[in-house]
Amino acid sequence: MAQSTTPARGRPRLSSREMLEDAAFELFLEQGYAKTTIEQITQRAGVSRNTFFNYFPAKSDVFWVALDEVGARLRRELSAVPDDAPVMAGTRTAFLTVADGFGPGAVPWILTQYEAIGGNNEVQVSAVSRFVALASVVRFHLASRLDLPSTHPEVLAAAYALTAATIAAAQAWAAAGVTRGALTPYLDRALAPVCDGFERAFVL
Repeated sequence: MAQSTTPARGRPRLSSREMLEDAAFELFLEQGYAKTTIEQITQRAGVSRNTFFNYFPAKSDVFWVALDEVGARLRRELSAVPDDAPVMAGTRTAFLTVADGFGPGAVPWILTQYEAIGGNNEVQVSAVSRFVALASVVRFHLASRLDLPSTHPEVLAAAYALTAATIAAAQAWAAAGVTRGALTPYLDRALAPVCDGFERAFVL
């Protein structure tokens, strides 16, 4: 009898990137971030060193896949904000639309394990670079909508305040544990005072 070529039912095969993420997180928990090498990660994942660098420029970049994807999604949502929408209200809607993709089981690993491995300088530098990159997406959007330079003090303040509120909401959401629910309500509460305040400032 010929053997069936139909794939067996069950969990889909992980991509190389997902295997690398899983292997890295296991090793970080077992032996710490600093003691884990890229070679160890690739060996556990069963892929080559070159494959690792196809996905991640550095070891610390393994943490930030979800956030890097958020930046790209936020850019798309911001570009879709109607021209006649109040600038901060439209920006808030874009943030909340992106947040809709994060349910109670979709917490980025770094948010729940930062205390265990986040003290490393390399991790902190990579976190700051993401913070700045996300704020840059926001400030260029605001500058365009307000017809102001992207270096205008209020534009910069609004962009960094929105980014900080987002991080605060994500941390509170992750810390809530199994009762957390979706990210959106946490983010909505954190963004509300920032958006309301700057909406008034930009209208004046």
